[in-house]
Amino acid sequence: MAELDTCGTDGLAMRGKIENERAAARAVESMRVVSVNVGLPRTVHWKGRDVTTGIFKDPVEGRIGLRRLNLDGDGQGDRTVHGGAAKAIYAYPLDHYAFWRERLEVDLPFGAFGENLTVEGLPLEDEIAVGDRLRIGTAELVVIQPRVPCYKVGLRFGREDMVKRFVASRRSGYYLAVEAEGDVAAGDRVETLAHDPARIPVAEITRVFFSDRDDFAAIERLVALHALPEDWRSHFERKLEKHYQAVRR
Repeated sequence: MAELDTCGTDGLAMRGKIENERAAARAVESMRVVSVNVGLPRTVHWKGRDVTTGIFKDPVEGRIGLRRLNLDGDGQGDRTVHGGAAKAIYAYPLDHYAFWRERLEVDLPFGAFGENLTVEGLPLEDEIAVGDRLRIGTAELVVIQPRVPCYKVGLRFGREDMVKRFVASRRSGYYLAVEAEGDVAAGDRVETLAHDPARIPVAEITRVFFSDRDDFAAIERLVALHALPEDWRSHFERKLEKHYQAVRR
Protein backbone atom coordinates (compact mmCIF):
# COMPACT_ATOMS: atom_id res chain seq x y z
CA MET A 1 0.00 0.00 0.00
CA ALA A 2 1.36 3.45 -0.93
CA GLU A 3 2.35 5.69 1.95
CA LEU A 4 -0.25 8.32 2.72
CA ASP A 5 0.74 11.73 1.32
CA THR A 6 0.08 14.27 4.06
CA CYS A 7 1.99 17.14 2.44
CA GLY A 8 -0.70 18.46 0.11
CA THR A 9 -4.17 19.81 0.91
CA ASP A 10 -5.82 16.49 0.08
CA GLY A 11 -3.33 14.66 2.27
CA LEU A 12 -3.94 17.01 5.20
CA ALA A 13 -7.68 16.59 4.81
CA MET A 14 -7.33 12.82 4.73
CA ARG A 15 -5.13 12.85 7.82
CA GLY A 16 -7.65 15.04 9.63
CA LYS A 17 -10.44 12.66 8.69
CA ILE A 18 -8.47 9.66 9.94
CA GLU A 19 -7.63 11.42 13.22
CA ASN A 20 -11.29 12.35 13.74
CA GLU A 21 -12.37 8.77 13.10
CA ARG A 22 -9.79 7.48 15.55
CA ALA A 23 -10.87 10.03 18.17
CA ALA A 24 -14.50 8.99 17.67
CA ALA A 25 -13.54 5.34 18.06
CA ARG A 26 -11.65 6.10 21.28
CA ALA A 27 -14.65 8.03 22.61
CA VAL A 28 -16.96 5.09 21.94
CA GLU A 29 -14.57 2.67 23.60
CA SER A 30 -14.29 4.90 26.67
CA MET A 31 -18.05 5.23 27.23
CA ARG A 32 -19.23 2.44 29.47
CA VAL A 33 -21.63 1.83 32.31
CA VAL A 34 -19.72 1.46 35.57
CA SER A 35 -22.76 0.97 37.78
CA VAL A 36 -26.48 0.22 37.43
CA ASN A 37 -28.38 1.56 40.44
CA VAL A 38 -31.95 0.95 41.58
CA GLY A 39 -33.98 1.43 44.72
CA LEU A 40 -37.58 1.28 45.88
CA PRO A 41 -39.14 4.15 47.83
CA ARG A 42 -38.45 4.34 51.53
CA THR A 43 -39.73 6.62 54.26
CA VAL A 44 -37.17 8.69 56.17
CA HIS A 45 -37.44 11.39 58.82
CA TRP A 46 -36.26 14.78 57.58
CA LYS A 47 -36.65 18.19 59.23
CA GLY A 48 -39.40 17.08 61.55
CA ARG A 49 -41.52 15.04 59.14
CA ASP A 50 -41.63 11.71 57.38
CA VAL A 51 -40.76 11.80 53.69
CA THR A 52 -41.18 9.00 51.17
CA THR A 53 -38.44 9.06 48.56
CA GLY A 54 -36.83 6.87 45.93
CA ILE A 55 -33.60 8.86 45.81
CA PHE A 56 -31.63 6.13 47.59
CA LYS A 57 -30.21 3.90 44.86
CA ASP A 58 -27.80 0.99 45.27
CA PRO A 59 -25.64 -0.75 42.66
CA VAL A 60 -26.98 -4.09 41.43
CA GLU A 61 -25.31 -6.95 39.60
CA GLY A 62 -26.38 -8.79 36.48
CA ARG A 63 -28.48 -7.65 33.57
CA ILE A 64 -31.39 -5.38 34.48
CA GLY A 65 -34.43 -4.76 32.31
CA LEU A 66 -34.63 -1.23 30.97
CA ARG A 67 -38.29 -0.38 30.46
CA ARG A 68 -40.31 2.53 29.11
CA LEU A 69 -40.94 3.93 32.58
CA ASN A 70 -37.91 2.82 34.60
CA LEU A 71 -35.44 0.06 35.36
CA ASP A 72 -36.67 -3.22 36.81
CA GLY A 73 -36.53 -2.99 40.59
CA ASP A 74 -36.56 0.80 40.64
CA GLY A 75 -39.27 3.13 41.91
CA GLN A 76 -40.12 6.73 42.78
CA GLY A 77 -41.66 8.15 45.93
CA ASP A 78 -43.74 10.88 44.30
CA ARG A 79 -44.85 9.94 40.78
CA THR A 80 -46.37 13.38 40.20
CA VAL A 81 -42.91 14.91 39.80
CA HIS A 82 -40.58 11.91 39.41
CA GLY A 83 -40.51 9.01 36.99
CA GLY A 84 -42.63 8.58 33.90
CA ALA A 85 -41.61 8.31 30.26
CA ALA A 86 -39.80 11.67 30.23
CA LYS A 87 -37.81 10.79 33.35
CA ALA A 88 -37.45 7.06 32.88
CA ILE A 89 -33.70 6.79 33.36
CA TYR A 90 -31.39 9.22 35.14
CA ALA A 91 -27.78 9.13 33.95
CA TYR A 92 -24.86 10.78 35.72
CA PRO A 93 -21.27 11.14 34.46
CA LEU A 94 -18.61 9.35 36.46
CA ASP A 95 -16.41 12.41 35.81
CA HIS A 96 -18.47 14.43 38.30
CA TYR A 97 -17.71 12.15 41.23
CA ALA A 98 -14.17 13.49 41.72
CA PHE A 99 -15.53 17.04 41.94
CA TRP A 100 -18.08 16.12 44.61
CA ARG A 101 -15.71 13.96 46.63
CA GLU A 102 -13.32 16.89 46.85
CA ARG A 103 -16.01 19.47 47.67
CA LEU A 104 -17.95 17.36 50.16
CA GLU A 105 -14.92 15.54 51.59
CA VAL A 106 -16.79 12.24 51.74
CA ASP A 107 -16.53 8.95 49.91
CA LEU A 108 -19.45 8.58 47.53
CA PRO A 109 -20.80 5.21 46.41
CA PHE A 110 -22.19 4.91 42.91
CA GLY A 111 -25.82 5.94 42.82
CA ALA A 112 -25.20 8.66 45.41
CA PHE A 113 -27.03 11.26 43.32
CA GLY A 114 -30.04 9.04 42.76
CA GLU A 115 -28.88 8.14 39.27
CA ASN A 116 -29.81 4.86 37.62
CA LEU A 117 -26.71 4.75 35.45
CA THR A 118 -23.26 5.93 36.42
CA VAL A 119 -21.34 6.16 33.16
CA GLU A 120 -17.65 6.59 32.46
CA GLY A 121 -16.95 8.90 29.53
CA LEU A 122 -20.58 10.03 29.36
CA PRO A 123 -20.78 13.34 27.43
CA LEU A 124 -21.08 16.22 29.86
CA GLU A 125 -24.02 18.59 29.99
CA ASP A 126 -22.44 21.16 27.69
CA GLU A 127 -21.47 18.49 25.17
CA ILE A 128 -24.67 16.51 24.70
CA ALA A 129 -27.91 17.90 23.32
CA VAL A 130 -31.55 17.21 24.03
CA GLY A 131 -32.72 14.80 21.34
CA ASP A 132 -29.38 13.00 21.00
CA ARG A 133 -29.85 9.24 20.79
CA LEU A 134 -27.79 6.65 22.63
CA ARG A 135 -27.53 2.88 22.77
CA ILE A 136 -26.88 1.61 26.28
CA GLY A 137 -26.65 -2.14 26.62
CA THR A 138 -29.32 -3.45 24.27
CA ALA A 139 -31.68 -0.48 24.73
CA GLU A 140 -32.01 2.71 22.71
CA LEU A 141 -32.58 5.97 24.56
CA VAL A 142 -32.89 9.68 23.85
CA VAL A 143 -31.59 12.57 25.95
CA ILE A 144 -34.71 14.36 27.11
CA GLN A 145 -34.03 16.97 29.84
CA PRO A 146 -31.68 18.04 32.65
CA ARG A 147 -32.28 17.03 36.23
CA VAL A 148 -33.74 19.84 38.33
CA PRO A 149 -33.05 18.94 41.97
CA CYS A 150 -35.67 19.08 44.68
CA TYR A 151 -35.18 19.20 48.44
CA LYS A 152 -34.66 15.43 48.51
CA VAL A 153 -31.09 15.92 47.30
CA GLY A 154 -30.50 17.69 50.61
CA LEU A 155 -32.21 14.82 52.39
CA ARG A 156 -29.99 12.28 50.63
CA PHE A 157 -26.79 14.01 51.73
CA GLY A 158 -28.07 15.31 55.07
CA ARG A 159 -27.17 18.86 54.00
CA GLU A 160 -29.64 21.71 53.63
CA ASP A 161 -27.27 23.54 51.27
CA MET A 162 -26.98 20.64 48.84
CA VAL A 163 -29.67 21.77 46.40
CA LYS A 164 -28.02 25.17 46.03
CA ARG A 165 -24.62 23.55 45.60
CA PHE A 166 -25.95 21.07 43.07
CA VAL A 167 -27.51 23.81 40.94
CA ALA A 168 -24.43 26.06 41.17
CA SER A 169 -22.16 23.20 40.10
CA ARG A 170 -23.97 22.85 36.74
CA ARG A 171 -23.35 19.12 37.10
CA SER A 172 -26.97 18.12 36.70
CA GLY A 173 -26.73 14.88 34.77
CA TYR A 174 -29.73 14.24 32.55
CA TYR A 175 -32.79 12.13 32.03
CA LEU A 176 -33.21 9.65 29.20
CA ALA A 177 -36.42 8.48 27.57
CA VAL A 178 -36.52 4.85 26.43
CA GLU A 179 -37.11 4.52 22.70
CA ALA A 180 -36.52 0.77 22.52
CA GLU A 181 -36.55 -1.44 25.61
CA GLY A 182 -33.65 -3.75 26.40
CA ASP A 183 -31.37 -4.59 29.28
CA VAL A 184 -28.21 -3.15 30.78
CA ALA A 185 -25.39 -4.22 33.07
CA ALA A 186 -22.23 -2.72 34.50
CA GLY A 187 -19.52 -2.90 31.85
CA ASP A 188 -21.85 -2.31 28.91
CA ARG A 189 -20.73 0.12 26.22
CA VAL A 190 -22.55 3.36 25.55
CA GLU A 191 -22.78 4.41 21.91
CA THR A 192 -24.00 7.63 20.33
CA LEU A 193 -26.48 6.74 17.58
CA ALA A 194 -27.50 10.19 16.35
CA HIS A 195 -27.29 13.89 17.18
CA ASP A 196 -30.35 16.10 17.26
CA PRO A 197 -30.09 18.66 14.43
CA ALA A 198 -30.99 21.56 16.74
CA ARG A 199 -27.92 20.83 18.92
CA ILE A 200 -29.13 22.62 22.06
CA PRO A 201 -27.01 21.30 24.94
CA VAL A 202 -28.54 20.16 28.21
CA ALA A 203 -26.47 22.86 29.95
CA GLU A 204 -28.22 25.55 27.90
CA ILE A 205 -31.56 24.61 29.42
CA THR A 206 -30.31 24.79 32.99
CA ARG A 207 -28.54 28.09 32.24
CA VAL A 208 -31.75 29.70 31.02
CA PHE A 209 -33.91 28.10 33.71
CA PHE A 210 -31.75 29.02 36.70
CA SER A 211 -29.55 31.98 35.73
CA ASP A 212 -30.20 33.85 32.49
CA ARG A 213 -33.96 33.95 32.72
CA ASP A 214 -34.28 36.95 30.43
CA ASP A 215 -32.34 35.46 27.53
CA PHE A 216 -35.39 35.52 25.29
CA ALA A 217 -33.47 34.60 22.15
CA ALA A 218 -32.44 31.35 23.82
CA ILE A 219 -35.96 30.86 25.19
CA GLU A 220 -37.39 31.11 21.66
CA ARG A 221 -35.05 28.32 20.55
CA LEU A 222 -36.13 26.15 23.48
CA VAL A 223 -39.82 26.68 22.74
CA ALA A 224 -39.16 25.40 19.22
CA LEU A 225 -37.19 22.38 20.43
CA HIS A 226 -39.59 19.50 19.77
CA ALA A 227 -37.39 16.98 21.59
CA LEU A 228 -37.92 18.91 24.84
CA PRO A 229 -40.89 17.66 26.92
CA GLU A 230 -44.12 19.62 26.74
CA ASP A 231 -43.97 20.88 30.34
CA TRP A 232 -40.60 22.51 29.70
CA ARG A 233 -41.75 24.14 26.47
CA SER A 234 -44.95 25.36 28.13
CA HIS A 235 -42.89 26.93 30.91
CA PHE A 236 -40.76 28.82 28.42
CA GLU A 237 -43.79 29.75 26.27
CA ARG A 238 -45.39 31.44 29.29
CA LYS A 239 -42.21 33.44 29.88
CA LEU A 240 -42.16 34.51 26.23
CA GLU A 241 -45.82 35.54 26.32
CA LYS A 242 -45.27 37.70 29.41
CA HIS A 243 -42.26 39.26 27.72
CA TYR A 244 -44.21 40.03 24.53
CA GLN A 245 -47.08 41.51 26.52
CA ALA A 246 -44.70 43.80 28.38
CA VAL A 247 -43.06 44.91 25.12
CA ARG A 248 -46.43 45.71 23.50
CA ARG A 249 -47.52 48.00 26.33
